[in-house]
Amino acid sequence: MLSPVLSLASGVVPEATPLQTVQAAAAAGFDAVGLWIEPAKWTAQTTREVRQAVSDSGLQVLDAEVIWLKPGAANPEHLRAIDIAAELGAANVLVVSSDPDAKATAEKFVQLCEHARSMPLRVALEFGAFTDVPTIDAAAAILRQAAQPNQALLVDALHLQRSGGSAADIRRLPVEWFSYAQLCDAPLSGPSASDRAAIRDEAVDHRMCPGDGKLPLAELLSALPKGLPLSVEVRSRQLREEYPDFAERARAVERLSRHWLARQEQAA
Repeated sequence: MLSPVLSLASGVVPEATPLQTVQAAAAAGFDAVGLWIEPAKWTAQTTREVRQAVSDSGLQVLDAEVIWLKPGAANPEHLRAIDIAAELGAANVLVVSSDPDAKATAEKFVQLCEHARSMPLRVALEFGAFTDVPTIDAAAAILRQAAQPNQALLVDALHLQRSGGSAADIRRLPVEWFSYAQLCDAPLSGPSASDRAAIRDEAVDHRMCPGDGKLPLAELLSALPKGLPLSVEVRSRQLREEYPDFAERARAVERLSRHWLARQEQAA
């Protein structure tokens, strides 16, 4: 079993600037980094600084987030976010939806894919019980409707568990839909999928490093395509308080994640 590309998700250091996120990922020994893009605050200087830091570090940019679809007309800033992600060399751009109209979500998702079609990046739809694409089945239905060559389905270990999904659900889907996945741990049981506020609170503040919880992560990993890049999405208030230094926090997450992956390789 080959060790997958391991990326520092931007959510591990939500207080950091994109440049600081790159620096933390590099200092911690990650292979790649995920970046949070806010088009309204992003400048040409930001692009230059981040691209230089990525080049100097040798990191890949695994993903850029987040394009958040909402009811109403499509937001032109979403297209600019894709453009920025492409300028940074990102492999994926992450999309979630709070539009309860599944048809409208699919239409907007198609627009994003069409805009990105000439760019070397995938448009990844993430599901989660606190969004309006709450399950893996709901996300799959949108992708089947969209049928775009550059679309992807993003599986987050916590969201899969809390929405009632399983590794078996992943195995039923086309392998080409997967371009990366998000890894974290948590207690096996958590808030009810109907309690969106509690689900979101856990996702934002109470994730755990791989191996520190009880999620069936080994089963998840075995269901995903072999060698799929993994974004370590450990959003944690406890980690933020324990490690105020971004690099130290990233090192703690990287160390525990590598240790867990090494155990899986030994068991394979």
